[in-house]
Amino acid sequence: MEQNNFEGVSYIKKDFTQNPLPAGTYENCIFDGCDFSDTNLNNIKFSDCEFIVCNLSLARLNNTALREIKFRDCKMLGLLFENCNKFGLSVSFTNCILNHSSFYQVKIKGTKFIHSQIQEVDFTECDLSGAVFDNCNLDRAIFQHTVLEKTDFSTAYGYAINPEINRLKKARFSSSGLTGLLYKYDLDIID
Repeated sequence: MEQNNFEGVSYIKKDFTQNPLPAGTYENCIFDGCDFSDTNLNNIKFSDCEFIVCNLSLARLNNTALREIKFRDCKMLGLLFENCNKFGLSVSFTNCILNHSSFYQVKIKGTKFIHSQIQEVDFTECDLSGAVFDNCNLDRAIFQHTVLEKTDFSTAYGYAINPEINRLKKARFSSSGLTGLLYKYDLDIID
């Protein structure tokens, strides 16, 4: 089967729900204002691409390669990142809505989450070493047996992380965020 290769192509306001993105490899491409909601992105390889103001909610990501991918101002509800190709997985998120997505057992060390909604996202058994959650809403996000060493939560909010079941060595928290680490003790903390 012939493999399609696309390099340096800009896709502006394309509706891929009607005309699916062709399978293949996409390198240094820009997707701006595109709709991928509930589409099949299985087995597609993205490398050094940028997604701007795109809707990727409920897109299928089985064996999808995401290498050095930037998501900005994107709606990404219910994505299962654990289904992605694990080799070279590298993403960053700025001003994105990732609610109800899952990173179960995914290794995404150093990932930057900036000004994003990350509510009810599953980070169970995920490796987030050195990740940054800059001004992110982590309300009801799940952290269980998660590696959070050197992870920066200093401007994040809404999280509840149990230090007894997660690895937190050298993780950064603001003093106002300590309630998110002590929630299980049912304490009344007064500022």
